[in-house]
Amino acid sequence: MFAYDPYAALAELRPTAALELSSPDFVGGGALPVFAWSSERGGADLTPRLQWSTPPAGTKSLAISCFDPDAPTGSGFWHWAAFDLPADLTELDSIDGTAASLPTRAKVMPNEARLQRFIGAAPPAGTGVHRYFFVVDALDVDHLGLTGDETPGTLGFHRHFHTLARGVLVGTADPSER
Repeated sequence: MFAYDPYAALAELRPTAALELSSPDFVGGGALPVFAWSSERGGADLTPRLQWSTPPAGTKSLAISCFDPDAPTGSGFWHWAAFDLPADLTELDSIDGTAASLPTRAKVMPNEARLQRFIGAAPPAGTGVHRYFFVVDALDVDHLGLTGDETPGTLGFHRHFHTLARGVLVGTADPSER
């Protein structure tokens, strides 16, 4: 497993308050539930349920994503990215991550498979245990001014300058298990 933590590196550039992010479906640092794996690997391509603490005053919207920095790409693998979620949201059920599964004004960006939805874990054999960073950011703007056709990396850039608080929850997937 690689030691790189992209969100710790971002916190060094611009510290933010913490949101407590958890899931009743897995323990932080533990294995993702089977349904959060790719359908090609016996899963259902569904997000785990996510719950977070009340965002700080001044929060006007939320962004959420899932990123695997351990993918053998040199740039990681985005599994999901959504933004313009309502500021008062504090949980999401297990969903497919499409815009239809989110509150009305939310937008979903294409993931690495170019699908505007969540795509489950599918670490390739021989690449070790992968980490999946589920991240919720409380933002100081109602809308990020993005269409949803941009890349999740572009969303990350825009999030960075508007984040008031961030919650990070890491799940793992071992390719030898599926």
